[in-house]
Amino acid sequence: MQRILKNTKWELLFYFLLTGSITAAALYIGSISKIIVVNDARVWIYGMVGSVIVTFVIGYIAGQRIQRRIDLLHLNMLQVAKGNLSVRMPDTVDQSFSSVYQEFNNMTATVEKKMQLLQQLGEQEVVEKEQAAETAVLEERRRLARDLHDTVSQQLFAIHMAASSLPKVLVTNEAQAKIVLDQLIQMSNSAQRQMRALIAQLRPMELVGKTLAEALDQWFPDYCRQNGLKGMKDMDLQGDLSEAKEHQLFLITQEAMANIVKHAGAKLVSLSLREGPRQVVLSISDDGQGFSSSYQKQGSYGLSTMRERAEKLGGHVEIISKPGAGTTIRVHIPKFEEGKRGEEDERED
Repeated sequence: MQRILKNTKWELLFYFLLTGSITAAALYIGSISKIIVVNDARVWIYGMVGSVIVTFVIGYIAGQRIQRRIDLLHLNMLQVAKGNLSVRMPDTVDQSFSSVYQEFNNMTATVEKKMQLLQQLGEQEVVEKEQAAETAVLEERRRLARDLHDTVSQQLFAIHMAASSLPKVLVTNEAQAKIVLDQLIQMSNSAQRQMRALIAQLRPMELVGKTLAEALDQWFPDYCRQNGLKGMKDMDLQGDLSEAKEHQLFLITQEAMANIVKHAGAKLVSLSLREGPRQVVLSISDDGQGFSSSYQKQGSYGLSTMRERAEKLGGHVEIISKPGAGTTIRVHIPKFEEGKRGEEDERED
């Protein structure tokens, strides 16, 4: 009963019924006290029943009209909470809700503008970091070139010199030739180990010269195959994502997959990446062991990293997991229309 009365529609209906009942009771008391005289008693019965029915119908209609406006506000608030900042409340003649709707629209517009600015700053930060990373890569390549020259290159030169002298040594001194052959084997093994160590330091740049869809088409099945996972992929991209968004989404995908391999014990992984007119949604699900809400609140380095990457672009990460029921990581990144952005700037000018 208390739960019903907490609903605005039913509370309003209750007051209408109470008003109708009090009116009917007042008329009945007036009839008993001879203040109101009616010859036919059926008139009182029809009057009281009719009064209750009319007030019930009117109260229900009034409550339903108010409830619709509240439900619309609640629905739009849920849309905003999920990252759709383009929703706006319609104009209404109801003065009670008009100011509330207007404040909601002003609040949403302000949040959208701030998120847009946050995303621009995040993209700028990503680009600057990429430039710094490119500089670091160039420096690393110079270091690798020096290491190759100082180690493997010199080893190969020594192998070449020893191999060139080996035929003559075989003719003149067979015992010395055996020593030279053993040295060749040792130097070749050493050069091989040094080359493997240098190759292990290299990290492929998956997104260089590729779109996000192309990079995931190549990387995702290879990664699943190397780690004994069955991967399912569903992508719907329009191809107009900025470089920063593609870079962050790719890194989030790598981080999520690494977490699955390390902790989930999963056999099946599903990746979904869809681009809408107002937001991009990345979803990665597994059939692994999952984890409890307490672990989710505490978080891990991988989960924190994914959240930070999404928040740099004004987005957020939603994690759904229960022990024994697998895990779903859903990333929402908002998009802003360039045309609308220009119009807002002109209005402000």
